[in-house]
Amino acid sequence: MPERIQSLREFWPYYLSEHSNPRSRALHFVGTTGFMASCVASAVTSPIAFPAAVAGMLAIGKKGVELEKKQRPFKHVLGMLALPTLASPVLFPAGVVFAYGCAWAGHFGFEKNRPATFQYPLMSLASDFKMWSHMARGKLWSGDPLVELGFVPEPGGPHVEGQPAVAAAE
Repeated sequence: MPERIQSLREFWPYYLSEHSNPRSRALHFVGTTGFMASCVASAVTSPIAFPAAVAGMLAIGKKGVELEKKQRPFKHVLGMLALPTLASPVLFPAGVVFAYGCAWAGHFGFEKNRPATFQYPLMSLASDFKMWSHMARGKLWSGDPLVELGFVPEPGGPHVEGQPAVAAAE
């Protein structure tokens, strides 16, 4: 059995490599934005239950991240989806479906790969938000994300052979 990735820091470059197509990243940005809008709408329509459910979701997610280092945290993901859905049975699931629909259209339509969320659902979720934050600040809209964030050198740029170009990545 292949060894599983052990940390978000280790996972992040892999995630970026699976999102090399700018159109796919744009679809992820649209999907994540729609999901966040559904969460805001859920909090407005259910101002007590939804934030409490999100707190429970985050607690489950924290446990799931530890498990994800060894295996897929299927039960944790189901729990994370169930709690907010109970508090907001229309808006929250609609946001989830919209986000994954956009992301998977990017993977299957442009990247021609299998979404990383199938193997690492929680690290993928965290990386979706991390990529969204870079894009909200004007980064990652074009070109190679690994080059832009310093994980690999620019073609023709300075690079010492055998030295990873990771210093600028975080």
